[in-house]
Amino acid sequence: MSGKAVFLDRDDTIIQDRHYLADPDGVELIPGAAEAIRLLNRRHIPAIVVTNQSGIARGFFSEHRLGLIHERLKDLLALHQAVLDAIYYCPHHPLGSVEKYSFACTCRKPEPGLLMEAAREFGLDLAGCYMVGDKPEDMETIHRVRGKGVLIGEENSGEIKPAGPDHCAQDLFEAVQWILKDMKE
Repeated sequence: MSGKAVFLDRDDTIIQDRHYLADPDGVELIPGAAEAIRLLNRRHIPAIVVTNQSGIARGFFSEHRLGLIHERLKDLLALHQAVLDAIYYCPHHPLGSVEKYSFACTCRKPEPGLLMEAAREFGLDLAGCYMVGDKPEDMETIHRVRGKGVLIGEENSGEIKPAGPDHCAQDLFEAVQWILKDMKE
């Protein structure tokens, strides 16, 4: 699967969304998420997290604290023999209160900056990549680089709109199953 990867949103895709999660003890895997990532691992398809973390720009937590949260996430996944190949995050927000991070950037989804950085580091063809997330912005991010998007969540299981996702799934596990099938076609 050279040149392909699956990009994953973090909150409400891999872990339960805790509004501006600042405590590593609050990390809770969504059922089936570790198994989905393990499926990608077994097929040697990079599983790469891309996440907006404006809580840093808003002063709710530091980059160090975010690092601890991501270490906790990796530890929980490891208990299920699942590994993330990388985690990319955007700490910026134009309305942030921390001056260092308070600006419009090219890495905040739906801008594709994080995907482009991963493409350089992993040698990816972004048009052959996929993104799984729970928001329309996740779909827009991957479509900006001509890849495919899978929108997850109960409310997303309806009819696919022309400018929307390439597929809708109930959860990450179902999304990864569809992606693996789509890659074979």
